[in-house]
Amino acid sequence: RLSQCCGHVGGRVLWLRRRPRPGGLLSLRLSGPPASLCPVLPPPGSAAWELAARAMPLVRYRKVVILGYRSVGKTSLAHQFVDGEFLECYDPTVESTYNKMLMVGKDEFHLQLVDTAGQDEYTILPPSFSIGIHGYLLVYSVTSLRSFQVVKTLHHRLYESRGKTRMPVVLVGNKADLSMESREVKTDEGKKLADSWGAVFLESSAKENQMTRGIFTKIIEEIDRVDNSYGTERSCLLM
Repeated sequence: RLSQCCGHVGGRVLWLRRRPRPGGLLSLRLSGPPASLCPVLPPPGSAAWELAARAMPLVRYRKVVILGYRSVGKTSLAHQFVDGEFLECYDPTVESTYNKMLMVGKDEFHLQLVDTAGQDEYTILPPSFSIGIHGYLLVYSVTSLRSFQVVKTLHHRLYESRGKTRMPVVLVGNKADLSMESREVKTDEGKKLADSWGAVFLESSAKENQMTRGIFTKIIEEIDRVDNSYGTERSCLLM
């Protein structure tokens, strides 16, 4: 929804836009020519109001958690996507949050990424990893069979903690740039696992920036796909 203008910044009109669904992001936008007085918006539902609403793209909020075994490149993927550079070395992650605006089709998204500390088979996932989360990136290294086994365990625990509901998931096999001699997980194995979950599978290289943007675009698309599938299931058929 469009609200009345909030003021002026740099000679331009500052508007407030609210996502029409609960939990939507409030976003501030600059629009229009310089004005000395705050303009009055047309009544909601009118043709002029609809035209004004279409003129401002809707910003949609998505929160995604990145999970996986230690040293599989979770932080490198997030940093490459957000800042466009590869970190050669960094301290082990405790938990970090990244924010990035991303256009997918004609829609603009505020993507918040939660980069977590490395997990193993015995890690207990906190409630914060399932409450208020829209989707998940489960990352393993193609050079580590153990990391591949860990993502299986993590997916099962998430599935149980979320009440066995569908989860938007992208399974990522990272470090695909490394030599075939060092590979421990075949591409077909990753795809087979993702298919068993009903998830998307991609192999990537944070170092070479291979498929980095595609990973985050895919998780947004998966979130919308799962949301839309629930809407289809809940629809009623009148006979």
